[in-house]
Amino acid sequence: MAGPTTDPRAAAPGTAVPTRRGTEALLLAFAVAITLAAQCIVDLTVTGSLRPELATFGIWFTALWTGAHLVVRKFAPYADPLLLPCVAVLTGLGLVMIHRLDIADPDSGADAPVQLLWATIGLLLFVAVLLVVRDHRLLSRYAYILMLLGLVLLTLPAILPASISEVNGAKIWIRVAGFSIQPGEFAKICLVVFFAAYLVDKRDVLALASRKVMGLELPRGRDLGPVLVVWLVSILVLVFERDLGSSLLLFGIFVVMLYVATERSSWLVIGLLLFAGGATIAYQAFGHVQARVDTWLDPFAYYDGSGYQVAQSLFGLGTGGLFGAGLGGGRPDEVPIAKSDFIAAAIGEELGLFGLAAVIMVYLVLVERGLRTSLIVRDPFGKLLAAGLSFAVAWQLFVVLGGVTGLLPLTGLTTPFLAYGGSSLVANFGLVALLVRISDAARRPATPHVAPQRLTDAPTEVVQP
Repeated sequence: MAGPTTDPRAAAPGTAVPTRRGTEALLLAFAVAITLAAQCIVDLTVTGSLRPELATFGIWFTALWTGAHLVVRKFAPYADPLLLPCVAVLTGLGLVMIHRLDIADPDSGADAPVQLLWATIGLLLFVAVLLVVRDHRLLSRYAYILMLLGLVLLTLPAILPASISEVNGAKIWIRVAGFSIQPGEFAKICLVVFFAAYLVDKRDVLALASRKVMGLELPRGRDLGPVLVVWLVSILVLVFERDLGSSLLLFGIFVVMLYVATERSSWLVIGLLLFAGGATIAYQAFGHVQARVDTWLDPFAYYDGSGYQVAQSLFGLGTGGLFGAGLGGGRPDEVPIAKSDFIAAAIGEELGLFGLAAVIMVYLVLVERGLRTSLIVRDPFGKLLAAGLSFAVAWQLFVVLGGVTGLLPLTGLTTPFLAYGGSSLVANFGLVALLVRISDAARRPATPHVAPQRLTDAPTEVVQP
């Protein structure tokens, strides 16, 4: 049961509820210090001196999080104090690793300044969401509009020519005049909002059971429609965009949100069966899926081709061992596309198993605070929305790390906040802004109810005619 430390509504009457903004400021300062220290270590290890750009980077990075903190202090004063610091340390570490890979491979271009610019745009979106969405419950009114927008963003690359939408075999991009965007990252948020609103309206119907089989209360056949529709959309994304990651992410989020809404484990079983069926069909029907699965099963058999990236990732993780080669001491540039798809392997090589585990713990804290918000927020829409957004981060991280370590086939998803990529970074800042808004509503003290004055208590006055 939530106590006063986790649920501000449980505070004693007349007691002021702390906003914990001071805690947030202290943790943000710690995150900035870690980032700057790591940047200094990289420069000293690789070049033997501190680069002149370090001062500019430090001022810019500090200003970004100072501004974000001031906005949260003003417009979401009761928000969870750990959400923003977790994002700050992950973003900072990502910038450090991208900078380190820039130095190792100068021919690839200087991507760290570009990523810092994307972080700035992401924080501007973060601020805009907090200013525009003053009450998260208003989003439920636009659920079907957001669904339509999400589907358009998700399917748009599939209908565009491959020359402007295809990268590394996946049609998930829109590239125009040197500018590229991955609309599926924003579609994810729109669809999570729709799923939350839809499941709040239909959860009583979806929770009805028709029969019990082997201890599971199975839903009625007519209620399988929404799950089948999302499953079909996931298959279509896989077919026309060759995007295994988005397909897996979309279907997994919906099934888990459905389970949270109905509290019936039978939906998880049905989801797993549909996933197994879809995976079997995709493997038999599509050559690119079969190639990825074969590479996953034995990457060293395809070392000179499709398995080279995974094999180099495993070599890097093995080289890192428990404590790593140290920042700037490894060769993470030996892994192709290390800045985006395999940045977790670069961290594992230079910070070791303990360092990678520490990064995963930061993600776990971020997800845990999101799920805690889901538990204590008052309205059912907010509960489902916070749970869906938190699970989206957790599920994406699991799929990415599974691909890097060989546990799962490669999907093309990027590590949230760490990996290079503007679309992913900006979209995830918008996601965190929604979590901050919901947590502010969850932790804000309830307005005391004032009983209306009784007519008998009103003063009586005699008026002379």
